[in-house]
Amino acid sequence: MDISLRSLEQTKGYRNRWIALAFMAISLLVISLDGTVLNLALPSIASDLGSSASQLQWIIDAYVLAIAGLLLTMGYLGDRLGRKPTLMVGLGLFALFSLGAALSNSTNMLIGMRAMMGIGAAIILPATLSILTATFREPKERAQAIALWAATFSLGMGIGPLIGGWLLEAFSWHAVFYINIPIIAIGLIGGAYFIENSKSEHPPRLDIFGAILSVAGLFALVYAIIQAGSDGWGATHVLYAFGGAAVLLAAFILWELRFKGAMLPLHFFKNMSFTGANVALTLVAFGLMGSMFFLGQFLQSVQGYSPL
Repeated sequence: MDISLRSLEQTKGYRNRWIALAFMAISLLVISLDGTVLNLALPSIASDLGSSASQLQWIIDAYVLAIAGLLLTMGYLGDRLGRKPTLMVGLGLFALFSLGAALSNSTNMLIGMRAMMGIGAAIILPATLSILTATFREPKERAQAIALWAATFSLGMGIGPLIGGWLLEAFSWHAVFYINIPIIAIGLIGGAYFIENSKSEHPPRLDIFGAILSVAGLFALVYAIIQAGSDGWGATHVLYAFGGAAVLLAAFILWELRFKGAMLPLHFFKNMSFTGANVALTLVAFGLMGSMFFLGQFLQSVQGYSPL
């Protein structure tokens, strides 16, 4: 055993590493739960708030869009400012705007709260993984920890509909947001005691322009797809949105190819295994989220099943 590993084992963070992982898993669980638990509540939300079909899509997509657009940028901020305090801020934001979502009295307010929850999730997700890799230095343990981290995320996706169905049977749709708050409280308290802070010794440059282009391009693309469903694929504003998305995403690719500190190094895609895995996961996500959005409403509103 070398000196560096021996000195690491003497630190409090190393001794408590598995306990810290448990609280990081709790922090992660709330993100994946929220990705699926809400789908079953959409009929109740539409009935209570008078939401249209496109507004229901925005309630789901505002959250996912904020995560996708800000994930890499928030990971950079955590590496530079400190991962533990960044995680605590992300959890606090998620709890605050979960409360705001639960108290929403209009669809537009709920969409806004969901987008802000997505910002919190975009802070939490990379912070937990960065803390994990900094805490578990031994390769075998790190692999085990990452496997548990990924399994927790998958577990949340799987049990989300069951939890959502149970909550909707017993309470109103507001409960699917209230449930986040006690989970986050556990993560905050445990994380404050057991998670060790760390920073990157050589953080990359912040790619602000790349982040702006990616968020704007994704927003335009999602807007075009959602509005095409209600207004038609040939509607003028839909075509403009598709055109804007194409221009912005093309500009993002060109910028990432030229900028030395690119938030998304495009040379990774020269590896066909990497590219194939990302394409497959993208298609899986489209199928999963699209079917859950449809079935949650069809089985309740058309077939007459209960949420559970």
